[in-house]
Amino acid sequence: MTAAGAESPTDQRTPTDGNRLRRLDLRGATDPTVRAARDALIRRGALPDPEVRAAARAILAEVRAGGDAAVRAVNGRVGGGLADGRLVLEPDELRAARDRLAGPLRAALESMIANIRRFAETQRPASTRIVVARGIEIERRWQPLDRVGAYVPGGSAAYPSSLVMCAVPARVAGVGTLVVASPADRTGVVDPAVLGAAGLLDVEALVVAGGAQAIGALAYGLPESGLAPVDRIVGPGSAWVAAAKLEVFGDVSIDLPAGPSEVMVLADVTADAELVAADLLSQAEHGPDSPAILVTPDPAFATLVEEALGRQLATATRRSILEASLAAGGLVVLAPDRNAAIEFVNEYAPEHLSVVVDDPEEAVARIRNAGSVFVGPDAPESAGDYASGANHVLPTGGLARSCGALSVEAFGKFVQVQRIDREGLAAIRTSVGTIAAAEGLTAHREAVEVRFRATDAVGPPAMNRVQ
Repeated sequence: MTAAGAESPTDQRTPTDGNRLRRLDLRGATDPTVRAARDALIRRGALPDPEVRAAARAILAEVRAGGDAAVRAVNGRVGGGLADGRLVLEPDELRAARDRLAGPLRAALESMIANIRRFAETQRPASTRIVVARGIEIERRWQPLDRVGAYVPGGSAAYPSSLVMCAVPARVAGVGTLVVASPADRTGVVDPAVLGAAGLLDVEALVVAGGAQAIGALAYGLPESGLAPVDRIVGPGSAWVAAAKLEVFGDVSIDLPAGPSEVMVLADVTADAELVAADLLSQAEHGPDSPAILVTPDPAFATLVEEALGRQLATATRRSILEASLAAGGLVVLAPDRNAAIEFVNEYAPEHLSVVVDDPEEAVARIRNAGSVFVGPDAPESAGDYASGANHVLPTGGLARSCGALSVEAFGKFVQVQRIDREGLAAIRTSVGTIAAAEGLTAHREAVEVRFRATDAVGPPAMNRVQ
């Protein structure tokens, strides 16, 4: 028992054991065990295990040295390749897959694409120009990236939605070439919905590989297949994908090392326990490494949610997966009050956050750290996963403290353009020379002074001379 008389933070009971989740009772925050459990949650991090990073590094070195043959070899060892051994599917094959999509699925994907595009178009950055002083004009020019690679998880499950989430903002940004990488299943077949979505979005090439070898193919290219390296890699994936993205950073840029999906529900007694339970299950479905956390100041409400979980699990088609996920990552955090509950949310910085409390807008206004926030009883996370128009490629592992959702800005950069005429340079001549001298960089000073040497000989104003 904690100091507040609640269960220990290490209580492992699950919905199949009396409908109970593990509980962390912050009302006993002076208890060292409670503080340690809280800190472990908050400091969980998004980086993969060091052993995974080392193994991913070895695969990347293999791919960098061996190109196409190396990717085929790794596919052969771990899976993810086409049955016929080809590595790249061309646009005509993707368009053919688009035309084979079943009508309802194509309509749903097109609706999803339209909503995401509508939201993404509000994010397109604008170039700006400003005169900072007479004779000095600085431009900040938006420039879409030339080549982008998007990783789309696959293999045991297919995620055409993740392809759409990466491809639409890339198209809105104006990216020149978009290459997608996604693995085939155990039979050597890429999911038709993924291929069709790629066709709908005019993807230039689809690399059939998964994990670290796919990231290596995007980062280093496939010379035999005529595929050049990309400039940036985006998209979610397994720990192997996250590790590989971190390893290639420097050779190419990346968005962020997105880890396992997370859901947190901030709720009180005004919420519907059945709906809260459904939201927890929808994200727990991703697997045992996906945390599903209820934060509430109401212990009785937590019990109602646990009972609802038990009822829903009894009829769930993927019951074994859900039970394993809740056993590993299900948790109830009991906060002393509403303020403490909100502060815990901000410290944890969840990927997905549902807010189902009295006066939800007041609570949402105080949320500083979350990847995507869903407000009210009719805003399930799955709406954002598929169709609302928001992006579902989000920061995990606490990175929501400093990062946001994948957006149009991730697919471009700003180029600084400086236009300086003689009058402008004269105005800052003394400042440049003085600071350069203070730093011991006399060649920097000389690059300015040489431009005035001829006019100095005929007597420039004293104020413009550097002693």
